[in-house]
Amino acid sequence: MTVLGTRALNRATLARQLLLDRADLPAADAVAHLGGLQAQEPQEPFTGLWSRLRAFDPGELSDLLTGRRVVRTHLMRRTVHLVTAEDALAWRARHAPMLRQRVLGTYRRELAGVDLEELAAAGRAVMADGEPRSMGELARAVADRWPDAGPRPLGEMLVAALVPMVQLPPRGLWRTKAGVRNALFSSWLGREADPPAPDGADPVGRALVRRYLAAFGPAASADLRAWCGLAGLPAAVAAVREELVSFRDERGRELLDLPDAPRPDPGTPAPVRFLPAFDNAILGYQDRGRIVDDAHRGLSVAGERVVLVDGRVAATWTVEDGTVTVAPLRDLSRTDRTAVAEEGRELALFLSDTSDASDEGGGRVRIAAPL
Repeated sequence: MTVLGTRALNRATLARQLLLDRADLPAADAVAHLGGLQAQEPQEPFTGLWSRLRAFDPGELSDLLTGRRVVRTHLMRRTVHLVTAEDALAWRARHAPMLRQRVLGTYRRELAGVDLEELAAAGRAVMADGEPRSMGELARAVADRWPDAGPRPLGEMLVAALVPMVQLPPRGLWRTKAGVRNALFSSWLGREADPPAPDGADPVGRALVRRYLAAFGPAASADLRAWCGLAGLPAAVAAVREELVSFRDERGRELLDLPDAPRPDPGTPAPVRFLPAFDNAILGYQDRGRIVDDAHRGLSVAGERVVLVDGRVAATWTVEDGTVTVAPLRDLSRTDRTAVAEEGRELALFLSDTSDASDEGGGRVRIAAPL
């Protein structure tokens, strides 16, 4: 079986994640291809798409949100993701048991005396008037029935797990700050989420395997689980295995992939890319060694924005008052510093919403000394 080294896996990941070459795709198609973008920080998906798409217009993504073609909802790993409405409707029921168990993992003691089916029915009854509500408002509306549980556990269980909901605009729109207002899928998208498949079939699970490999492969089953948070996918993997090809990584793990998916030559040059906080290009794997050194693995879960140099995490970055500040994690060559400065300047222009680097408040980049 062919062994794929770390660099080969890195280049495959960059290609699938649209980070090797910016793609000429509409934003909706990019969101669909990537299987969604992690989005608990509302502005981060804009940077994620800017780094992946040519001539990305942030207004396009805002229009998709207000036009109900993409939505913000709790899904993979019980985190807020920006996904297409079609995927939200198709995938939500398959994720429901995982969402419930993850909320219980945090609030099992508080929710011990709560009948979750009754709680779901109560929550739906409150939301049936079609009015959007914050999690706190919804929790307070049902709290009298379960006073010992506390509003926070009740609210999180309802909004993140029991009742399929979306976070409504203006939250998530470009350069907009807004609190979370939740609405039922049926109110915002016009219909309920697709029901679970009958008779034990798992077409959604099989689709998730294929979609994951298209955006993240080659990858191990443990990587798939790390991306979606679902434990019950071995049968789905087995069902599509004959469609797939197999490799090994340098640790001996079996990696699965779609036969015709891109696997670039390991020597393919990789441009500098700035990634937003919690980008799935890193979080979408159990073994993240293909893109980040073990010494810096914690950055990806701490919400640090990172810079890829030669395809690997080499720096963190922040932005303030139109200036992008880069903090290298290692010494960068003169060539790499120049490339980081050029890409950082373009990012600063994008984030400051100006096209002229001479304009006050935009287009500035500062590279600090290595940590």
